[in-house]
Amino acid sequence: MKVETVLPFGKLDPGLRAARDAIDLSKFFNQCELVEALGYNALSVTETKLDPFVQLALGAQATNSVELHTAVAIAFPRSPTVTAQAAWTLQALSGGRLNLGLGTQVKGHIERRFGMEWFAAGPWIREYVLAVRELWRCWQEGDQPSHHGDRYDISLMVPLFDPGPIEHPAIPITLAAVKPYMCEVAGEVADGVRPHPICTPKYISSVMVPAIERGCHKTNRESKNINISVAPLVATAANDQLLAARIEEVRARVAFYASTPAYRPAFAINGLEDLCLELSSLSRKQSWDEMPDRITDEILYEYACVGTYDEIGQVISNRYNDLVSSTEFSIPLETPDDHDLLKDLISSLQ
Repeated sequence: MKVETVLPFGKLDPGLRAARDAIDLSKFFNQCELVEALGYNALSVTETKLDPFVQLALGAQATNSVELHTAVAIAFPRSPTVTAQAAWTLQALSGGRLNLGLGTQVKGHIERRFGMEWFAAGPWIREYVLAVRELWRCWQEGDQPSHHGDRYDISLMVPLFDPGPIEHPAIPITLAAVKPYMCEVAGEVADGVRPHPICTPKYISSVMVPAIERGCHKTNRESKNINISVAPLVATAANDQLLAARIEEVRARVAFYASTPAYRPAFAINGLEDLCLELSSLSRKQSWDEMPDRITDEILYEYACVGTYDEIGQVISNRYNDLVSSTEFSIPLETPDDHDLLKDLISSLQ
């Protein structure tokens, strides 16, 4: 199993501090270098407050060997040509270490945050990936692009805008997914799937994997070659007393996710539809403080990895071994002993 981390280290929601930490270039470079020194296979960045491609351009210069993942970049607000160019540039800068993770975002954000018209996400992202790949092909082979679909018609490339071939043109594409249709699209046209943190091993194995296999069957691909990268919800700390606070943080996170209609299938598999409806009602009333109490310990342990530092590595391994290709994991780093501990945990997961 590969192990990756989202920068900055050890935050329940990296986006909460990503802007401050990444704009502080010395701190950002130091963290990128530390990722490599600790033995991680990959570092990833989210698209919340900062552009993920800019962050990874900096990360490419601060590292030598770790993979660089957008986890994820939001596809639809960008033309496929813009995304293809950004990824091509990063692949060249990093010497072939990019993994292009793409997400669709929900309808409300596409319409109200990005000011765009919404279309069905599954067919849209399928065509998007094919268009990006066609642009890469044309740059590598030196001819005109030829993509003609429902959303995009791309047929022009002139020397002024053609970046030309690169040494490592095969850039893997990973799609964020929850529902079966998106997993099927990933199996058909992508190289990997990044389940939402709320997707449990049960949901991944019984819903997502069969959908990936159906997609692979459409294009005569081997499903074993589709990587599954998880970023599990984790509650961990040095001792039981500190762990109690982390558990309550994750309990609130599970409640929030359960209130979100887009994530309901991951709860429906465990018969929790009524709970989701109740939490959705509470969220509309902005009764945030009441929501975590609805998440029992039984539900919490179904959706999160829970344990002290000396337990958590085995907890994650037991849940995901032989099911996924990589996992995200980190702990807060405050002392040199924490560095050594994390290095050992990474090694054990690998």
